[in-house]
Amino acid sequence: MNPILLDFPHEFETERLLLRMPIPGDGEAVHEAITASINELRPWMGFAQNDQTKAEVETNTREAHISFLKREKLRMLVFLKDTNQFVGSSGLHNIDWDVRKFEIGYWGDTRFCGKGYMTEAIAGLTVFTFNELHANRVQIQCDSRNSRSRAIPERLGYELEGIIRNEDLSVDGKELRDTCMYAKVKGR
Repeated sequence: MNPILLDFPHEFETERLLLRMPIPGDGEAVHEAITASINELRPWMGFAQNDQTKAEVETNTREAHISFLKREKLRMLVFLKDTNQFVGSSGLHNIDWDVRKFEIGYWGDTRFCGKGYMTEAIAGLTVFTFNELHANRVQIQCDSRNSRSRAIPERLGYELEGIIRNEDLSVDGKELRDTCMYAKVKGR
């Protein structure tokens, strides 16, 4: 079946959060969060290597909306339910619809870090992926040096399947890095 024909919710809630597909107009809030968090994002995230204009972030957000509808990548923006404040971005990429394998990525606005929002978001997205998308495998990959990113799958009971040595370059392209592979699989 062509994945574009799959019907599933474009949003869901956790105890404190709303996760939803990006929509036109979300770029301003995302841009503000990137700008506020740039020093913490720059060591780990490719998109944070260069300053971006509001228009560039809005363009990227609209492209993410289209990718979601086409079922190519399923970015989810994370908002506080009570105030509708944007607190981070997550989503599913490197999707294999035949295997039903999904990779979760995430970053948070550092002004909201330390409150458990991203852990809650990833817990919710994990449940959503297994229940709504009928996943057989959900994985999280991160740089072995990124202790904050590693803490999330570890808190949520993802299994560390291994550390892949010299697997990638640092986002600045200057050195080889090791990648941690965490996963949850259906029925285990």
